[in-house]
Parts: sequence; C-alpha cells; structure tokens
Amino acid sequence: MKNNKVVFIILTSITIILSQLNKEFLNIENLIFNSMIENYTETEVRDIINYKEKLKWLSYLVIPLLLIIKISITSMALDVGCFIFGKNVKYKKLFNIVVRAEFIFLLVIIFKTSWFYLFQTNYTLEDLQNFYPLSALNIIGYKGLDPWFIYPFQVLNLFEIAYWFILAYLISKEINETTEKGFSIVASSYGVGLLIWVVSVVFLTLNMS
Repeated sequence: MKNNKVVFIILTSITIILSQLNKEFLNIENLIFNSMIENYTETEVRDIINYKEKLKWLSYLVIPLLLIIKISITSMALDVGCFIFGKNVKYKKLFNIVVRAEFIFLLVIIFKTSWFYLFQTNYTLEDLQNFYPLSALNIIGYKGLDPWFIYPFQVLNLFEIAYWFILAYLISKEINETTEKGFSIVASSYGVGLLIWVVSVVFLTLNMS
C-alpha cells in the first residue's frame, strides 16, 4: 500500500507541475480575459480573475481529488472484470496498476503544450478547449461539428488506446495470463464503463444544447 501512495504522489505532483507550465507557456489567463471581455466589463473581468487567483490553491486539491476518483472507479471496474473472468486480484494491486497506467496521460499535457507553443502559435481559448492530441477530433476538426460529437471524438485517441494496452499488459502479468486475456478483462469492465460514461456525456450535451 505504501508503494501505491508513493507512485500516486509522484503522478499527482507531475500532473500539477505540467498543468501549471501549460498555463504559463500558453498564456491561458490572457485567453480567458479576452474571451470574457466580450460579455463583461474590463473591471468585472479583472475582479473575476483576481478572485480566481485567490482560490488558486484549490487547484492543488482538485487535481489529486479528480485523480483519486478516476483511479478508484477504474480499479473497481477492473475488479469486477477480474471477478467475471474468475481471477482473484486484490484491489490494492489493481489500484497500483491503474496508477502506473495513468502516467501515459501526462504525455497529453506535454503534447498539447508543445503543439500550441511551437507549432500552432495563433490560437484561441476554444482551440485549446477542443484540442486533444492524436485524437479523431483533430483529424476531422471541431468547427462546424455538432457539440455532442466533440467529446466522443476526443475520447477516441491513441493515448486512450495505449492506456488500454498498458492496463491489459500489467493485469496479464499479475494473473500470469496472456495480454489477450488481460485485454478481455479491460474491455469487459473499464471499456463498458467508459462507453456508459461517453453516452451519458453525449446525452447531457444534447439536453443542454
């Protein structure tokens, strides 16, 4: 369990650092200011930004909280998958597997920051919000696309696929089976859960639009 905590702390720390670098390199505060100035006065916008600055410390709590929720839910889903396939794997081991696999998503922040800092240097806040590296959305583009299509196309990306295979590989090692068996466990548990989540987001988007 101690190993889980150490790896999770490392994951959280790197995520926070990369997120802060992303904000600094891409001047996200200025983009937010320019976006809000269209609907509010300059004084109101500055007051909002100053208020956000005072609550900046909350981001250091939100990131680990969101990570622990995501990792816990994924671990529970995999626990169900192992049960279905008759494999007895302790929850803390599954938790450790998921934490290790989560490191793949750190590359998303790095790729995104690098892309807009080095290549697409002329961008808007909307461009940042809808960009997901190596995803289907970047192939077809978000402009002119119905809002409810955006999230599913973001989820369909190479990092997510790599995440599945990392989970499958680590689980297969834990249960002394083939990677194919591990992938079956991942697909039947995490995969189903992800599908339900995406459908739920699409449903909410349709109802809010």
